[in-house]
Amino acid sequence: FFFLMIRRPPRSTPKPSSAASDVYKRQEKKLFTTFMQIVKNKAMTTTLRVAGGWVRDKLMGNECYDIDIALDNISGEAFATMIKEVVPDAKGFGVIKKNSDKSKHLETATIQLFGRWVDLVNLRSEKYTEESRVPMIEIGTPIEDALRRDLTIN
Repeated sequence: FFFLMIRRPPRSTPKPSSAASDVYKRQEKKLFTTFMQIVKNKAMTTTLRVAGGWVRDKLMGNECYDIDIALDNISGEAFATMIKEVVPDAKGFGVIKKNSDKSKHLETATIQLFGRWVDLVNLRSEKYTEESRVPMIEIGTPIEDALRRDLTIN
């Protein structure tokens, strides 16, 4: 079950050479295998969903250098901490905290792993009131998260 979550306009990403494409595929496989091993080894019930521009770019046959992972029952910071335990040389670990004044309604953890930047976010729902165009954001279900998003592939 993939989400197609678009957060920013697509950027022009050149098609890589065949050799570069093989490197990207190996990095991505290693990354996804590491995530699944963490879930399995910790006996977690967490479902990881690839989201955002990576999905769009793959559908278009392009490479993407950052990957968004939507988490259903653990914070991005907690999962990134687990990644650091398994891959100590992972770089750039940080957390962008919730800040409603700047339209940042849920925290996002970021980490660089195997040559890829990864954002770890929670699924979310948006509820609007008649008094405001700014939504109230809460952790949501996969369906709530998917329904609140636009799908655009240029």
